[in-house]
Amino acid sequence: MSIPTTAFTPVEMLRQQEAAARYTRPALWLQLAILALFILEPWAISSFRVMDVAAKVMIFTVLVASYDLLLGYTGIFSLAHAMFFGMGAYSLALITHHAGGPAWWHLPLAGLVALVLAVLVSLLVAFFSLRLKALFFVVMTLALAQFADILSLQWHSFTGGEDGVSFKLPGVLAVDWSGGSLAGVPLNGRLLSYYVVLIVAVLLFMGLVRFVRSPAGRVLKSIRDNEQRATALGYKTFNYQILSNVFSAAVAALCGVLYAMWVRFVDPESAMSTAIMLNILLMLIIGGMGTLYGAIVGTAFIFIAESWLADGLNAVKSYLPDLLILQRLADRWILYFGILFILVVIFFPKGLVGTARDMAARRKKRSAVE
Repeated sequence: MSIPTTAFTPVEMLRQQEAAARYTRPALWLQLAILALFILEPWAISSFRVMDVAAKVMIFTVLVASYDLLLGYTGIFSLAHAMFFGMGAYSLALITHHAGGPAWWHLPLAGLVALVLAVLVSLLVAFFSLRLKALFFVVMTLALAQFADILSLQWHSFTGGEDGVSFKLPGVLAVDWSGGSLAGVPLNGRLLSYYVVLIVAVLLFMGLVRFVRSPAGRVLKSIRDNEQRATALGYKTFNYQILSNVFSAAVAALCGVLYAMWVRFVDPESAMSTAIMLNILLMLIIGGMGTLYGAIVGTAFIFIAESWLADGLNAVKSYLPDLLILQRLADRWILYFGILFILVVIFFPKGLVGTARDMAARRKKRSAVE
């Protein structure tokens, strides 16, 4: 007796094709190569400066990807995303600092507090601000972010104000802990903290990717493209916008906990300031909105340029000491950073990853026609 077969819809056929090609795509091997690079970095390059940049790239990649979910996939332009990042950072710093000494339960408690605060505040922002459109919503979120920044500055007895809060982590995560060496690499608190950051960052990024590819993520993209059409199809767009706002805020808060765990110091400038928000925007624009994976490229571009562009120019200056013009230009490395950003925006209007995807899609379309 034969089993009757049912006809697949075009959407189901497309999903089956995507699932069949999932493990043969070149992008998968590129992702695995990037992951292997982060895993092997402490063993390949014995430099804390490189490890520090790699850890911050991982943390801010997830942070930028969470903002991409809000702006690139839902079309919500918020300037309060750094506020949730700061909430997470201050959660761990203040719990550990005011407890009088580090303990293991501080880490999960800080994560829980950061999630609760992010969810509650993002719900308030969504209910009272999402009904505002365009410029009014942007101004409202900017006002909330400035309020949080001023509060962290003025509440000196609790947050430390401009002086910030420094703290220690317990056990094997402590800076002074040492467990010998393995293959010439010292096993210490910094190395173990690096791999904790790596594991959590990968899990958070995978959660964002899974969310974007879910039915809810597809609805968010339809809201971004045409909210009125999504409403006409029967979707309650306001509820989906709230979901996007809350989910992205929760991930940003957890990124703040990771950042505090790595640097062991939190102050308003490093966690709550407008400069953090501007950096998130720059990283997203360079990588490409609506890509998620562009966050890796944009974040790496910014951190590598900030860390080594000045050193590279100083090295050139040392080899050519007689050229006075070169000497003066080398001292203004931020100028070259701005030029690099302008060139990226001009030649890659959809970001590096977004433009690369468009080029690959056009090439595939031409080959299919031929």
